[in-house]
Amino acid sequence: MQFKKMRPKSRARFILPAVIFFVCLGLIGEDIYAAVQSKPLLIPGKRTLYQKVITHPGAKLYAAAGDSAQVLDKWVKPFTVFYVYQRAAVDGKPWLEIGLSSTEGAIGWIKGSKASDWNQALTLVFTERTGRQPALFFKNMKMLQEVAASTSPGERAAQLALQFAEIQGGNISQPAKFPVTAVEPPEEAVSKERFYLMPIFQALELFEGVKFLEVASIDPGTGELPQEIELRTGIVFVIDTTISMKPYIERTRKAVRNIYDAIESAGLSDKVAFGLVAFRNSTKKTPGLEYVAKVLSDLRDGREREHFESALAQAQEAEISTHSFNEDAFAGLKTAIEDLNWSPYHSRLAFLISDAGAIRNDDPYSSTGMNEAEIADMAAAKGVKIFALHLKTPAGKKRNNHPYAERQYRALTGHSDPLIGDLYVPIEADQPITGVRGFGSVVEGVSAQMVELVRATGVGERLTLPGVASTRQKDVVKEAVRKAAILGYAMQLDFLGIRGGVRAPEVVTSWVSDMDLARPDTPTFKVSVLLTKNQLSDLSQRLNVILNQAQRTKRTGAKDFFQSILAAAAQTSRDPTQFSKKPSQNLGELGILAEFLDDLPYRSNIMQLNEDDWYRLSVGEQQAIVNILKSKIKRYTQIHDDIANWATFGATEPGDAVYRVPLSLMP
Repeated sequence: MQFKKMRPKSRARFILPAVIFFVCLGLIGEDIYAAVQSKPLLIPGKRTLYQKVITHPGAKLYAAAGDSAQVLDKWVKPFTVFYVYQRAAVDGKPWLEIGLSSTEGAIGWIKGSKASDWNQALTLVFTERTGRQPALFFKNMKMLQEVAASTSPGERAAQLALQFAEIQGGNISQPAKFPVTAVEPPEEAVSKERFYLMPIFQALELFEGVKFLEVASIDPGTGELPQEIELRTGIVFVIDTTISMKPYIERTRKAVRNIYDAIESAGLSDKVAFGLVAFRNSTKKTPGLEYVAKVLSDLRDGREREHFESALAQAQEAEISTHSFNEDAFAGLKTAIEDLNWSPYHSRLAFLISDAGAIRNDDPYSSTGMNEAEIADMAAAKGVKIFALHLKTPAGKKRNNHPYAERQYRALTGHSDPLIGDLYVPIEADQPITGVRGFGSVVEGVSAQMVELVRATGVGERLTLPGVASTRQKDVVKEAVRKAAILGYAMQLDFLGIRGGVRAPEVVTSWVSDMDLARPDTPTFKVSVLLTKNQLSDLSQRLNVILNQAQRTKRTGAKDFFQSILAAAAQTSRDPTQFSKKPSQNLGELGILAEFLDDLPYRSNIMQLNEDDWYRLSVGEQQAIVNILKSKIKRYTQIHDDIANWATFGATEPGDAVYRVPLSLMP
């Protein structure tokens, strides 16, 4: 696969300015420094965003600007992010007064040559290694461009990775002008549970659909030693228990018994566990349903087989119909993600089993208020992979529900790697016996791959990647098993990274491709926006202003949507004079949304919406925008409460804790 060069007019070079709030723990002794209470410098043109820098190796902290000043710290940890309080020049050389906090003042001075400006919120995270090559970090953009423009960029990248390993191992000396400065760990993965940063300094798009990014790589570490742990797998059934689901509930029981038998014979009873969550629909609308979503069993391994099988026996289909053909599957998934004890299990899988789509937040009886994108993000943050088993029954076909459910579940289970695509499994169930047979085969086949993951890892056996050589299967069972095998490979790499304490490479600056050099359709990184709790709260508040006014004007038919937003925003702002309306301004230009969104490199339907656009929309289109906002706000609440994924690194203020929010969740 070749990289396609961009036409000259398509070339774009830009710096991505925004802000991050990141404080590292234990870098500088508190007994050495006396904080001077003042405010950091603002980024030019911004009202609330402060200037930040990242330190280079060899940086020292001085009491004042100038080489003759007292040295307070001979070694400032590389890649520390500081606020800038003052800039000065001594003997023609730049100096920076810096501090760890925006509220506690400066702690000293560093040389400007020992830090890089970083006024942005964007950071990269490695994608799963389901089939792509390890990422290469190049010394400069030209060297990266030469590899990408070669006749076989994938082969050239693989050769460089092997050479780099030989150099690092001391087997060969480094050739002159060797282009690679670091390589993503090839034999393990940097775990998604580990907090690291890859700030973006510049971006170039010289090839169609592929960006070259100048980045740093920062892994502050945790101070913890590699862990002596064993791989365990948790498999949860999130099952629709409404009318018509009885045959599939019974087949689930049989599948679980078969899998339990297999893990017992393999001596893995303590390493594979099952959980069970049942879901129906609104009990407010239909009280006789008994529950919306209910945990029937927390995760129980083979040693508690009787307990789980007893819980599974309690799963019975409802006796009355629900208010809609779609059911509250998102309530079931949310319950499984939040309420089950996943912590002992490093590979995590959920089977969503239903013959209908899921009610979205436009249904007044939605218990989650979220849509598939936000539920998918919840699962990803927890490390849970969702297989959506869609039973395509005659009833669903009659109501034309199949296309709706398929679109929804493909979005819910989508994967960045084209080798997988998504984890949606359509099961033809025109006849119950056919549907039950196919359903059972998928459950047992996919589960067998997860059991094999545990077995192989336990004996030190490396899994192979089937997806690179194999093609997609027409048979849904074989295709689901193929995808599960690819996931198992990635899960093993992730686990080995956790067990070995594998870190992201640490480099001051380098250039990377955001797509795999061997497969330019496969992302190497995904982009996140690093937000503090204060920023997340501010964003949620501002979106609520827009949401509330949109709902009010929709009800009253008033033509003052934008003006009412301005008035409401001014009332909640510390600087009401900043809000002024000019003709044709969109929401982003009005200054209503947070400043850190202004320069993000993505197209936003919300921020680009102006007054004329709003009134040209139909009622249904306006409501769709309202529903998107509602769903995002609900997810922000979930992020706020997701304690495990917030990083503080010694921040003294709770509001300075940071979270890597996917770019897709921005408004």
